[in-house]
Amino acid sequence: MKNASLGRSVPLDFPVPAAGVRHRLADYIALTKPRLNLLVIVTSGVGFYVGAGSRIDLLRLLQTMIGTACVAGGAAGLNQIYERDRDRLMHRTRMRPLPDGRLSVGEALVFSLALSSIGLVQLAVGANMLAALAALATLLVYTSVYTPMKLRTPAATFVGAVPGALPPLIGWAAARGTLSLGAWTLFAIVFCWQIPHFFAIAWLYRDDYRRAGFPMLPVIEPEGRRTGRQAVVFAALLVPVAAAPFFVGLAGSSYLGGSLVLSLGLLALAIQFASDRSTLRARRLFFGSLVYLPVLWALLMIDLVKH
Repeated sequence: MKNASLGRSVPLDFPVPAAGVRHRLADYIALTKPRLNLLVIVTSGVGFYVGAGSRIDLLRLLQTMIGTACVAGGAAGLNQIYERDRDRLMHRTRMRPLPDGRLSVGEALVFSLALSSIGLVQLAVGANMLAALAALATLLVYTSVYTPMKLRTPAATFVGAVPGALPPLIGWAAARGTLSLGAWTLFAIVFCWQIPHFFAIAWLYRDDYRRAGFPMLPVIEPEGRRTGRQAVVFAALLVPVAAAPFFVGLAGSSYLGGSLVLSLGLLALAIQFASDRSTLRARRLFFGSLVYLPVLWALLMIDLVKH
């Protein structure tokens, strides 16, 4: 169509509101870090499954995983609000909704607080108060302790492993209403696993962390000797810790054998990384750790079915 006064075409393809809504929804979903939190949700489900034993309440399991997903997503949003200026400086995070300006801080804050609150209420009503309190502890330690510490000290890595290891406690508490030795065994597995996993990431993205001013261990010690040693220490600790479900009566000998094979394989990757701190070795440790935990959980659940 021609505009007579201007003599040029007037576009008729006006924006479709639905497309804008879809883009906004995608930005809110991105704020929850869905790929990262998928493992959190699965781990809480494993905690529920193992804690429940032979009597699984599927509705309560579903409610627990939904509640955990909401709390984890809200925590991720609050973390991104706090770190938005740093995220602008990092190549891998600069296109997130906040640093890219697609969401405002106010929008992200309302969404994250609402999502966290919904998750806590969901856990309290759909499971029990102990599960909700475990989720609240996860939220508070992650947002109020770990996130500010990341700007101050490399010790934040170990503090951050605490909320990262709490999801199996949420699931176990939802199933049993208590936190017994078995629950803390699962916590210890996830805690130890996170250190080599995260140090592999930190080494791969050390330039990004340096650019943003995060004092990660690979940043303050560029040679990487301490990074490699810490990865090996915690991978070595994982050998007995991952075997612990057998010794506390949660699993049988087939799980024990499988856990030893997996843990020794991860330890070998950590040793290779410590001796040759190359991108290739770090990437192998990273992908090895990604495979490790889901396979370990599968072994544990299969063993429970057999018994």
